[in-house]
Amino acid sequence: MAEPFILHKRSYFLIEKWKKMNPKLIAGFTTKNDGFSLSHYKSQNLGLHVGDDRDTVVKNRNQLAESIQFPLSQWVCLEQTHGNSVQYVNEHHWGKGASNYSTSIKNCDGVYTDKIGTLLALMYADCVPIYFYAPKENFVGIVHAGWKGTVKEIVQTILVQWQELGIDIASIYACIGPSICKHCYIVDDNVIHEVEKMNIPNQTQFYKKVNTNQYQLDLKSLNKMLLTTCGVKEHQIDVTSLCTSCHHQVFFSHRREKGKTGRMMGFIGLKED
Repeated sequence: MAEPFILHKRSYFLIEKWKKMNPKLIAGFTTKNDGFSLSHYKSQNLGLHVGDDRDTVVKNRNQLAESIQFPLSQWVCLEQTHGNSVQYVNEHHWGKGASNYSTSIKNCDGVYTDKIGTLLALMYADCVPIYFYAPKENFVGIVHAGWKGTVKEIVQTILVQWQELGIDIASIYACIGPSICKHCYIVDDNVIHEVEKMNIPNQTQFYKKVNTNQYQLDLKSLNKMLLTTCGVKEHQIDVTSLCTSCHHQVFFSHRREKGKTGRMMGFIGLKED
């Protein structure tokens, strides 16, 4: 399978296949490069909640907004609490969390819209960004799936909501973005016990014991299984090969940098004419 994320400049990747499907659709993931932040956050930190200087983060965001031609005033950002709450947004939510973390949409880890001119923006530093696109209805969405969001099946949450809106799950495209790979992601028994409770076949195929109370966990493949179990067609799911921990010249990694790091941004929206 071809890599779905193609680097544009040094500061962000785009899902090129989706852009070809709909030129108004922009969906991508940022790198840590070409920003203004210093120290642990060098240089394009886009997270307002990690201790970096707020004005500098806003400067980074404004530079990205200009580059992707999507005004910061039209971004919608979430609090992201590692839950499975997903919410519909529209132009009335523009600017939420864009310049101040305190105004982010509370207790929410997934968001979707059909409103032109709305950029959905979530922050990551190892967790899995999962993008959704329903071409017929022009719906776009994105969720934040760390291990907690994954075992709480946030993928199912957004798909059920879309189905209730009349969207055929079999028509949906999904893309799993840059995140920590199975070789870099080591978890303990507590996490594996939660994985084993999930409503998917053969959970054991997604982890491998490497030591006492130590397991490699494949969050990307686990979420792909969730997507197919919910009815998304496998040939309409793309999975990146990019790892936020392995590719240290490109990405921040919460695990690699022991929590002292910045955040990349996963984004998706439909541009105005």
